[in-house]
Amino acid sequence: GLAMGNDPTHFSKLGDCQNITTYFLAIYDTEDQYNLGEEYADLQETIDYYAGSWSRESKTVKGGFNVASVFNPIFSDRAVCENNETPLACEMRLNKPSVVLISMEEWWNGDTAKYETYLRKIVDEVIANGAVPVLATKADNLEGDNSINKAIVNLAYEYEIPLWNFWAAVQPIPKHGLLPDGFHLTHGLYDYTDSAQLKRGWVQRNLTALQVLDAVRKGLGGQ
Repeated sequence: GLAMGNDPTHFSKLGDCQNITTYFLAIYDTEDQYNLGEEYADLQETIDYYAGSWSRESKTVKGGFNVASVFNPIFSDRAVCENNETPLACEMRLNKPSVVLISMEEWWNGDTAKYETYLRKIVDEVIANGAVPVLATKADNLEGDNSINKAIVNLAYEYEIPLWNFWAAVQPIPKHGLLPDGFHLTHGLYDYTDSAQLKRGWVQRNLTALQVLDAVRKGLGGQ
């Protein structure tokens, strides 16, 4: 990836409404929006390392996106993407990331096999571009049998790539961090010294995503 020109201090986000900068990760580019406390103080090094990526508007993040959307040029940002360039190809070209955080919850037709097929294509393209894909499980179980999370875990195992098991992170907290609709996450303040805030879905999402990127950075030898 480095030989291809990728930047080790860049990561990209790929996903649906659970990944928009309004709620996800952008806090880490503004010091007064989070409090790591003593327990998580060592994570500041990773925040500094990836400065700018946290709040960057990814071309592969949009409300309503699913695993197939990132391959459809109709969803590309025409202001910066080339003709017939897919959102995924556009993001890889513009940002040159070394890591891609893939968190795709939505698949409206209920066909898990198709979900897995497109997720595999995403992983293959990210790897072909010299970046490390990080797969994330989802907090919800709208499909009823956890089949999407199973597909995500199986792909991570098959490809031997990092897995962010967000599902596991929210199991101990009230209602698994979900609002009554069973999909959207509960909100809180990003004060990681407050045990009450750590029981909120979005707080856990932003904290555990940071922990995963910290582990991946160290695994890749980032200084």
